Order: sequence, then C-alpha cells, then structure tokens
Amino acid sequence: MRISLFGTLLFAVALIHPGIAAAGDKSGPEKPTIVLVHGAFAESSSWDSVVARLNKDGYRVIAAANPLRSVASDAAAVSRIVKSVDGPVVLVGHSYGGPVITEAAAGNANVTALVYVAAFAPDVGETSLSLSAKFPGSTLGASLTTVALPDGGEDLYIQTDKFRAQFAADVPAAKTALMAASQRPVTLAALGEPSRTASWKTLPSYVIYGTADRNIPAAVMKFMAVRARARDTVAIAGASHALMVSHPAEVAAMIEEAAGAK
Repeated sequence: MRISLFGTLLFAVALIHPGIAAAGDKSGPEKPTIVLVHGAFAESSSWDSVVARLNKDGYRVIAAANPLRSVASDAAAVSRIVKSVDGPVVLVGHSYGGPVITEAAAGNANVTALVYVAAFAPDVGETSLSLSAKFPGSTLGASLTTVALPDGGEDLYIQTDKFRAQFAADVPAAKTALMAASQRPVTLAALGEPSRTASWKTLPSYVIYGTADRNIPAAVMKFMAVRARARDTVAIAGASHALMVSHPAEVAAMIEEAAGAK
C-alpha cells in the first residue's frame, strides 16, 4: 500500500503532538490543560496524587513552580506558562497560589475556569494576610520562623516541629516530615501584597476546602466562595490545609468538574 508524503508527515506530527487532530477527526472537544499552582510552604510535588488522577483521565497537567516572591512576579511567571499552552486552560491554586492564579488569569482568554483549593480568592486591594484574619481561627502566625533576606525582607517557614499540626494534620506523620523538610518559603512581602485584579468576577470559580484548616479558617473560605458565586463549593469535614495531599480524589474531581463545565 502506498502512503503519500503528506500522510507520512501528518502521521509523524501526530506522534510528536498527539493533541493535533487529523482532518475529519470526529473526536470530542479538546480537554483543557490543567495548570496547578502550589502555595506557601509547599512545592510542586504536593500535587503528585492529583496529577496522577488527572493524567489517568486523559488531562495534560502542568504543576508550575511558584517562586513565592511577590504576587505580581509570581503571577507573571504563571501567566507565561498559560500563554505557552495552545488551547483552553483551567487554573488551580492552593493557599497563596489563589492570589497568583487570580492575577495570572487576567489577559489570558484561554483560561476557562479557576479552582481554589484551600486558597485565597482576593478582591482588588486585599492581601493574603488581611483575608486570613477576616474571621478568627488561623494559628499560622505562631508557627512561623523567619530568615532575613539581603534586601531587608523576610522569608517565612513553618517551624518543623509545628508543621504537621499547622499545615497537614490529616496526613501521615512520615509524609509530613518530608513535607516539612522540603517546604519552600514565601516572603512576608508577598503575603502582604495587595491584589490588583479579581478575575473570579468574570470567570467560573470552584472552591474546595477543609473544615479543620488552621491556615485559612473555614469561615474565610466560605465567605470567599459565596462572594465569588462559586459554581460549586465543597467543604471536607475535618480536612487540613494540605487538601491536595490528604484528599486528592476530591480535589481531582472538582478540577475535572471545572474542566468539563460549559
């Protein structure tokens, strides 16, 4: 059987770029790429169990490295990733990653939804610090230690012996010991930086959080979800701040709900 040069080239391109459909392809609509943005005191591998579930269900996933330096510069870094994606994107943020995705979505028309996983959803002028203190319940301040930076600022870490109780009380101790050792610091300035946009006002938003979160009180999460008119809100009884580690199935399910919404 003879194969035309065009057909050979098309087949080769399809092997390299499986997302490219051949003429006449009757497959369903393209699944969005999921961009996951970790927050303070975490890193990209905190999403591993969520990524595994999404990959199994056919989603392309990017677990972005969030610099944790400032809302504006961190959002710019995530925005560059979004711009590199050819097709729709669902942005997912955890904790301080919420302000980052909220700003990163601005100006990127391919972002179709925002998912806040125990994450701040700030309005213009609000900060992570101001929101966390809006209702009582956060014990984060007493668990922190600082490292001075050359510019006069401070990096914040959760003290190792307090990490599990503060951040991941429903995660096995052996796992939280690894998380405490690999935690990445956030600058104090980033947590106190006012947000410049509120993209949840124009994009479909989804919220999932734990009722035993000691970083962002459940009352704060509920307030932000109601204000954003979230299409779906899930409160997991007894869950900690490290929701993507302790409840990856529920988190992945919400992300897929946002990805499939019309």
